[in-house]
Amino acid sequence: MYISLILRLRFLLVVAAMMIAHSPPAVLGQEVVAPQFALKDVNGRTVRLRDYRGKVVLINFWATWCPPCRAEMPDLVRLQRDYSRHGLQIIGITYPPEKKARVRRFARSLKVNYPIILGTRQIRARFSLEETLPLTVVINRDGKVIEIISGILLREEFDEKIKPLLMKNTEGEMRYGKSVH
Repeated sequence: MYISLILRLRFLLVVAAMMIAHSPPAVLGQEVVAPQFALKDVNGRTVRLRDYRGKVVLINFWATWCPPCRAEMPDLVRLQRDYSRHGLQIIGITYPPEKKARVRRFARSLKVNYPIILGTRQIRARFSLEETLPLTVVINRDGKVIEIISGILLREEFDEKIKPLLMKNTEGEMRYGKSVH
């Protein structure tokens, strides 16, 4: 019986170690270089993450059938409009995979002003193993994942976690003498 308990504990330790080893580093609280991708958007254009180096990028995983995702998107459209001149770039990635025509219609109905990509399980797994939707990955100007936000991106979270990034250049120095509004 004692040996059985030891074997169970060893098994649990091995499973925990494997989960940690296969978790995306950002989930573990480390800043890591964002996984690169080159994927087609709903209009057939190739979107490459590396093309946005030097910008603060929010990768938003979402689905047309997800009520919180639908509620969040008008705010993302507004943020893209208001902060693009300060270096913000939002990229929407559908997850799980959806039909292109449906996604395109939905994005047009909301007048989405940022790229929308048809995602895959593999691209999602590169950033997070979490199944929550929406899920926003925050990438700083240096191309490092610094935060993963589960659920709707609240205005307070944007002000606290993302706005300060917009005020810094790639060397971490302040870009503007005053606050970004």
